[in-house]
Amino acid sequence: MSQNEARYTVRSLIMTAVVAVIGTVLVLEVSGKIDHPVNKDHVPVGDFKAIHITEGETFRMSPKASELHAVCENGYLAIAADVDPAFRGILVDYKNRGVRCRRPSPTGPSVPRQPERLDSNE
Repeated sequence: MSQNEARYTVRSLIMTAVVAVIGTVLVLEVSGKIDHPVNKDHVPVGDFKAIHITEGETFRMSPKASELHAVCENGYLAIAADVDPAFRGILVDYKNRGVRCRRPSPTGPSVPRQPERLDSNE
């Protein structure tokens, strides 16, 4: 090989690639193309899937419990974290429709009512 053919070393090529990636991220950050949401209201709590269970068929599930629990909020299923129960999210399907936690009555109202609370003085 002549000296003109061996211009770049492997080390210089790797350094060029690293600098290019860092430079790209910095330019995207400065130009505002990378979004860092401050409002956490629409952040997904988790990713879930349903397991279809038929009678007599076994399925495998982890013996370790999740760090989430479900509660019924205004007739819809909400998922809350065990460590922070105030952090809740309504479970929705792929079309962003809420998953009900009880079946509505065919003659009842379309929107579930809040349960009435009894006064502690009575």
